[in-house]
Amino acid sequence: MSGEERYTIGELARRTGLSVKTLRYYADQGIVPPTDRSPAGYRRFGPDAVARLELVRTLRDLGVDLASIRRVVDREVSLQEVTATHAEALTVQIRVLRQRQAVLATVSRRGAGPEELDLLHRLARLSGQERRRLVADFLDAVFDGLAATPAYPGVMRSLTPELPDEPETEQVRAWLELAELAQDPDFRASMRRLVRGYAADHDVPGPPRPDAVAVVRDGVASALAAGVDPTGPEADPVVAAVTGRYAHLTGRPDDAYLRQRLLARLDAAYDSRRDRYLDLLSVINGWSAGGGVAPAVDWFSRALRARMPSPAR
Repeated sequence: MSGEERYTIGELARRTGLSVKTLRYYADQGIVPPTDRSPAGYRRFGPDAVARLELVRTLRDLGVDLASIRRVVDREVSLQEVTATHAEALTVQIRVLRQRQAVLATVSRRGAGPEELDLLHRLARLSGQERRRLVADFLDAVFDGLAATPAYPGVMRSLTPELPDEPETEQVRAWLELAELAQDPDFRASMRRLVRGYAADHDVPGPPRPDAVAVVRDGVASALAAGVDPTGPEADPVVAAVTGRYAHLTGRPDDAYLRQRLLARLDAAYDSRRDRYLDLLSVINGWSAGGGVAPAVDWFSRALRARMPSPAR
């Protein structure tokens, strides 16, 4: 054979590992056209066909359609343009697949029915604007009448989820659960009570001070970690220290009235869903976990009640 080497379609199949049927199809579509034909009329391909087919196979493995591949090999568009376009399309597909995976996994874990499936599917598909509207509606309900207070814009921001443009599946799952919580009227009412108690503790002259929940959380942390029995004598100094500090901060004596008031504040604040909201918020926003108060509030409430005088019969 003179000049450039030529390959039959069978030889080209052996060199590339592609089937003869696939090579015939590519040739018919003009993706890898034959260089010429043998005297007997068989298609023959030049050396550049091997490199061309390697590119075609790689792009096909990456999910690029044949029409785009033909434009690349014919040099109608650059490889960079096509790959950028398909990378962007894959990004959208991945986002959709993560949404679907999150919905299906959540439904499977809960054993949810058709109505909940529909709700979760709709929450997963909300646009960024629709998500912000849902969260704003929740925060407006919780902070109604308090949003203009100087300290509250920062508190509201700290409770605002911001799902990334390209969220991981766990972030989508966290968003689904948080969005359900945010629409729950009972949870909204619970958060309103918590916020108003927080406002009452801060509605005093002078610099900002810790609220009742923060005083309890900080005061019982060591005892809680050490496994101290809240009803046992080892808890006595912890209770005295917490009630004493709260009395000092509120300017009231550490008496039965103050302790009853503190219990009422803790009863309003004790909602494990609040801690769950914060955990979900951390996942969505990529923050470090922490900030839950339910265990501390429960421990101290039990400790304080054990030391309150029994009602007179």
